[in-house]
Amino acid sequence: MPQLSDRLNRLASSATLAMSQKSSEMKANGIDVINMSVGEPDFNTPDYIKNAAKKAIDENYSKYSPVAGYASLREAIARKLKRENDLNYTPSEILVSNGAKQSVCNAILALVNDGDEVVIPTPYWVSYPQMLKLAGGMPIYVNTGFEQNFKMLPEQLEAAITSRTKMVIICSPSNPTGSVYSKEELEELAKIIASHQGLFVLSDEIYEHISYIGHHESIAQFPGMKERSIIVNGVSKAYAMTGWRIGYLAAPEWIVKGCAKLQGQYTSGPCSVSQKAAEAAYTLEKGCVEDMRLAFQHRRDTIVSLAKNIPGLEVNEPAGAFYLFPKCSRFYGKHFGNREIKGSNDLAMFLLEVGHVATVGGEAFGDDECFRMSYATSEENIYEALRRIKETLAKLE
Repeated sequence: MPQLSDRLNRLASSATLAMSQKSSEMKANGIDVINMSVGEPDFNTPDYIKNAAKKAIDENYSKYSPVAGYASLREAIARKLKRENDLNYTPSEILVSNGAKQSVCNAILALVNDGDEVVIPTPYWVSYPQMLKLAGGMPIYVNTGFEQNFKMLPEQLEAAITSRTKMVIICSPSNPTGSVYSKEELEELAKIIASHQGLFVLSDEIYEHISYIGHHESIAQFPGMKERSIIVNGVSKAYAMTGWRIGYLAAPEWIVKGCAKLQGQYTSGPCSVSQKAAEAAYTLEKGCVEDMRLAFQHRRDTIVSLAKNIPGLEVNEPAGAFYLFPKCSRFYGKHFGNREIKGSNDLAMFLLEVGHVATVGGEAFGDDECFRMSYATSEENIYEALRRIKETLAKLE
């Protein structure tokens, strides 16, 4: 009987995409489902970015692009890093890829050998451990949890590091929790990383511009950290450009060259037209980023207020991104007819099939006590979804 490779069989399917797909199937069957499972801004790409793409088409940007991306885009990213983050990178220290997801995978595959350990705070974005499995690495999970606002403490990081640790992954603002590390918190983590020879940090900063507590802080800013840091970012979240598939990494040139070697063999350069659109996003910004951030902040305030009024949920206030990750373990062991809620996946499926709201169980993110809701949707949907969730959870006994 034909079989897929062992490498592929080790991987889990994306829980977020699976729930989104199931909700789409229910909608196709005429069921009114509110989808809060996927992390995608509901805004349209700003017109000035779309116009730049149309111009690129008219100017025949229809050929293969360089593997690392157009020099003009890498220069625009370097200017952005200096302007917004006070970080000095040259275009040769930047690699443009088919979305930030590929940038993360590039970095892991380029640096991690079989048996290398990678420290991953939980909760984590669902793809980190799966990408690590592809590289043959071993995840070392650091449990953060609701009580410490889902942020890794310096003593936890130090305790997790061994002679085999190659990398630490940090995501701030965080998917799935919305937690944001302060400058002081990052500095303490940076001191520990810098004290261990050969240890790198992959800093996933894709939600940089969706922060509700002020200026974004990057771990690469601290002494000795630029040489240890791989910054990953892109245009998907801040500019509502998820489908354009443009992300980048900024890192020491030898790492960038390695990632470019890898990318050259399995995707080559990213979409030419999308790159010109991203270049416009970084050079001609019209205030749309702040407008969307303010909208997300208002939605954050709305969903937090509504969720806190649902008996049985424990809710923190996310400081960034567009996710709420409430603790729901008080419902475990309860029943609705013959259905028992044994964990977060059961709860998410109950909310979908009975309440017609698509969420994602926290088990996929490494924390089975919680579940994730995306509030990257209209306020009308947020009010109705939380009404349904409250009503549905009240049916459990």
